[in-house]
Amino acid sequence: MSNERPWLDHYPEGVPAQIDVHAYASVAAVLEESFGRFSERPAFSSFDRRLTYGQIEEMSRHFAGYLTGELKLVKGDRIAIMMPNVLQYPIALYGALRAGLVVVNTNPLYTARELQHQLEDAGAKAIVVLDNFAATLQQVVAHTQVKHIVTTGIGDLLGAKGVLINFVLKRVKKMVPSFQLSQAVRFRDALTRGAAHPMPKVELAHEDIAFLQYTGGTTGVAKGAMLTHGNMVANMLQADAWIGKNMKSGQEVVITALPLYHIFSLCANGLVFSRLGGLNWLITNPRDMPAFVKELKKSGFTALTGVNTLFNGLLNTPGFAELDFSKLHLSLGGGMAVQRAVADRWKKVTGCTLAEAYGLTETSPAVCINPLDLKEYNGSIGLPIPSTDVAIWSEDGKRLPVGEAGELMVSGPQVMKGYWQRDDETIKVLGSDGWLHTGDIAKMDENGYFYIVDRKKDMILVSGFNVYPNEVEDIVMQHPGVLEVAAVGVPDEHSGEVVKLFVVRKDPNLTEETLRQFCRENLTGYKRPKAIEFRDALPKTNVGKILRRELRDGTKAAT
Repeated sequence: MSNERPWLDHYPEGVPAQIDVHAYASVAAVLEESFGRFSERPAFSSFDRRLTYGQIEEMSRHFAGYLTGELKLVKGDRIAIMMPNVLQYPIALYGALRAGLVVVNTNPLYTARELQHQLEDAGAKAIVVLDNFAATLQQVVAHTQVKHIVTTGIGDLLGAKGVLINFVLKRVKKMVPSFQLSQAVRFRDALTRGAAHPMPKVELAHEDIAFLQYTGGTTGVAKGAMLTHGNMVANMLQADAWIGKNMKSGQEVVITALPLYHIFSLCANGLVFSRLGGLNWLITNPRDMPAFVKELKKSGFTALTGVNTLFNGLLNTPGFAELDFSKLHLSLGGGMAVQRAVADRWKKVTGCTLAEAYGLTETSPAVCINPLDLKEYNGSIGLPIPSTDVAIWSEDGKRLPVGEAGELMVSGPQVMKGYWQRDDETIKVLGSDGWLHTGDIAKMDENGYFYIVDRKKDMILVSGFNVYPNEVEDIVMQHPGVLEVAAVGVPDEHSGEVVKLFVVRKDPNLTEETLRQFCRENLTGYKRPKAIEFRDALPKTNVGKILRRELRDGTKAAT
């Protein structure tokens, strides 16, 4: 075996070295197969309502008919989806993909500024938005190319129970701010109108873009990673080759708590498990841990994907340890580093090893996964999955030997096409040879297992979401009372890391609360600082660059 790919000697039995990337022409083709094979099987469950693959097929076909027949959208047009995990999500997602549109997954917690940037940058022509977040859209829609808006309430597909849920959310819990979007069409009306139109006939190929998945890359403002149908098909097949042999077709129940707009959940739960005919048990608000545990109790779950903070939260929720774990045979952690203490406790409580995986938005996302028959947590991100090359490079582009730390580089059919309309940013990370610079510092052992040594130098990882100091600092610097600012990540037992600001005042009367309020208005929750420290000066290099590392190293925890 080539010493450049020692991992192949340690693959789990039955996992191939390569996958056939040409097995499907598009993500839509994979979906059509599942709709046919599993039409009677339950596909998605939410608030005790289940939809079968046959029902999802029909509803997504009607939605595709609405997009193309009513709205006259054509192949390649961008549509934003701004919803948490509700039944409308997969219907909109699959309908858009079947219509040949490019899906722009949009975090429903975005501030108006963040939403406007993403919609403008993507050139989105349509958006599907949950009522709870429509007021944010109202603030910015006039500054975007969005012409078509579809709105929906959490309970809209839940029958009589849904009417009550919508009423309580709006009138009792006041969770739906009032909004005025005169051109908006209700989701159910869109399905009804779409039913009058034929299923669009769209020819899709591997090079066609399926998703603009927004990320900061390694630095700065959010950029849209162009993930093609070929990228997504490849990663679905790669992940399936790794986990599929442990799965029973048409019998799995996967808990989908990580939002489907997150690339990990989108691919693993929304696509891979759908190809397997699994039931996705949607958790709309995983932060409500007691309610989450109640859902687990009635689900009969066999698989659970999530980030370290999710597993940790469940372990610390009363009643979780008493659940029946006899059917659970896949616990997959990604999005952020799995902590040893959490993995050890998870194994002790559930009897199922918490396997760590590694990926990036730019790789659709999976790169490495640990063997699922691991007896215990090993601190590694695992082995490169089929058809994937991973190498450790020195700063001058030379491949480093076993045990030496350098930049983790990835090559494979799941590597993105590039950043949307940002050739300058693409060139920085993606070479003409197809190798992607991850910005992560790692090393490989003699068996081909990879270990992350250090992350992208300044990126902050809050509950699996990337926070880029440049963006936070750019916003804080817009406050007239701020002279200088540095944002760093500091350890936090709940979310892995949180943002801490170091601020030099311009206005001596600037208070912590004033700055916090400014951040609340301009930054999504996970990007907001949990700690603010005022200083007379910030450490800098001799050319004036602020030394974030010095600030970070001098801070043990958020206070």
